[in-house]
Amino acid sequence: MKCGFLEVSLIKVGIVGGTGYTGVELLRLLAAHPEVELRTITSRADAGIAVSTMFPSLRGHVELGFVHPDQAHLEQCDLVFFATPNGIAMQQARSLLEAGVRVIDLAADFRLQDVEVWKKWYGMEHACPDLIGKAVYGLPEINRERIKQARLVANPGCYPTAVQLGFIPLLEAGLIECGSLIADAKSGVSGAGRKAELPIMLAEAADNFKAYGVSGHRHLPEIKQGLAQAAKQEIGLTFVPHLVPMIRGIHATLYARLKRDADVQALYEQRYKHEVFVDVMPAGSHPETRSVRGANGCRIAVHRPQQGDTVVVLAVIDNLVKGAAGQAVQNMNIMFGLPETMALTHIPLSP
Repeated sequence: MKCGFLEVSLIKVGIVGGTGYTGVELLRLLAAHPEVELRTITSRADAGIAVSTMFPSLRGHVELGFVHPDQAHLEQCDLVFFATPNGIAMQQARSLLEAGVRVIDLAADFRLQDVEVWKKWYGMEHACPDLIGKAVYGLPEINRERIKQARLVANPGCYPTAVQLGFIPLLEAGLIECGSLIADAKSGVSGAGRKAELPIMLAEAADNFKAYGVSGHRHLPEIKQGLAQAAKQEIGLTFVPHLVPMIRGIHATLYARLKRDADVQALYEQRYKHEVFVDVMPAGSHPETRSVRGANGCRIAVHRPQQGDTVVVLAVIDNLVKGAAGQAVQNMNIMFGLPETMALTHIPLSP
C-alpha cells in the first residue's frame, strides 16, 4: 500500500471461523484485495485441511490451510474478522485489542448497546460488557466517520442492514409515524448458516415459503436500536422474517404512514446520492434479489400506492455480501483509510 511517497506493508488479516458461508465469502473478497495479506484462517474441527480442499472455488487464490485457534497467532495480525457464532468474539476481543489488533465481529456480540437486552435475546452473560460502549456499529451509511477511528466494529446483521437502509431516510426527515412501522422480510437459506438442520435441507426448503420468528427474532432489537437513533425517539416495529427457497438474498418490504406530503423519491435520491453501494432505483421500480447477487449493493425503490398516506419501501441485498462479508470488507477499507470500494466493485451475477 502506498501512502504519499512511503511504502506501507499490506494489512495482515486473520479470520476466525473460516468454514461457514460468511467465512468463505470473506475469503473470496479478501483474496482479490490488493492491500491485504491473508495470514491465518482458523477452524477447530478442520485444522490441517487446505482451504481449497474444502472450497474448490478458491483453488489458485487462497493457498492457506485451516489452523487451530490456539496456533493461529492472531496477535500478529493488523485486523481480525470473527465469522463465528454469537458468543465467540467477546471471549477474545479484549486480548486482541490490547495487542493492538483491530477487530470486526460479524456476529452479534457488540451490536446492542444495552447489555441486559443483549443477554435477554442471546441467552448468555456477556464476557466483556465494558467493550460494548467502545464498539462502533458498522453501517457505513450512518457511521462512516466513527468507523474511521474504530478499533472494534460490530458488523450489522443482514436483515438489519436491509431494513435500516430502507427506513432511515424517512426517519431522519421526520416524515413518518414512528409507532407502527412494519418490516416484512424474506431471506434465502444461506442466512441460516452452513449447517445441517432439517428446515434448510433441500427437500424441506424447496418449493416452500414460510414465516418464522414472528413472536420475536434476534434481529428485532438491533433494528429497533438503529431506527430509534435515526428517528431520535423510540419506535414501534413489527418485524416478520420469512424463509424462501433460494440460496442468497434478502427482500425487505417496509411499510410506514406519512405524517405529511413529501416527494419521497427525491428524498431517497438526495439521501443516498453519494453512497456508492446504495442504488435508489427510478420511481415505480421493483428491485429483485438477483440484481444484487454476489455484490455489495443495496437496491431500493420507494412507492406511494394510489398516492395515499402509506409509503412502501422495497430493499434488496445479498445477505452474504452487503449483509455480512462485503460490508465487513467495506468497514475494513474505511478503518485503514483505503478507497471504500476496494475489492468490492463486483458486478452482480446473472442469472
